[in-house]
Amino acid sequence: MLQLKNKKIKSLFYILLFIMLNTITIGYQNSKSQPITEIKNIKVNGLSELNNFKTTQALNSILTKNIFFINKKNLIKILGQNNLIESVYIKKVYPDLLLVNIKKVNFLAITNQNNKKFIIASNGKQIPFSDVDLFNQKLPFVFGEFNYDYFLELKKIIDKSQFKFDEIKAFYFFHSNRWDIKTNDDLLIKLPHKNLSKALKIAHQIKKNKKFKNNKILDLRIANHIITTYE
Repeated sequence: MLQLKNKKIKSLFYILLFIMLNTITIGYQNSKSQPITEIKNIKVNGLSELNNFKTTQALNSILTKNIFFINKKNLIKILGQNNLIESVYIKKVYPDLLLVNIKKVNFLAITNQNNKKFIIASNGKQIPFSDVDLFNQKLPFVFGEFNYDYFLELKKIIDKSQFKFDEIKAFYFFHSNRWDIKTNDDLLIKLPHKNLSKALKIAHQIKKNKKFKNNKILDLRIANHIITTYE
């Protein structure tokens, strides 16, 4: 069963949100007038126009609340239900405006769970494919029953290598905690269980070598051995 829970990412989200909630921008107020502290306006930025509107509507429950005494747990609960949010910066603009600046998640890949397609997002969540508009964005497909943390770690290793993540069109995970990757030009690279950085470096060098331009399979599973086939 696909596991996409990333407790560290979620914990960081909540900590950042807690800190950011205490940011206040003070505007000028007539000293003779009575200070107004009720939230009258909420402005959300960072998502599509439709999703900004939906998020604003979800936050309407905090309207008329004192801007200095917002219920942080309630706010975290509301925003945490939005799978498209990577992180949030909230600014209290005195006297009555709450600015919610959202950093949207990155869509990493597509996978299938119980015959339903999901998007793997950078915030550790899986988003139903039907809830996302990818426009012309092409994402790789991930096959197998894998743990999100394993996939995220693999992506980090790939990002540090000479390979580009968008050069890969498919990932295959095996129960032995090993990955195969298929590039856009249909080269299947069988990676070892360990030393992935070294294996990717070798794979990149071979892939760029004209002598292997017709190669279809590159097997690096055995240490100090390179097996290539043209089938």
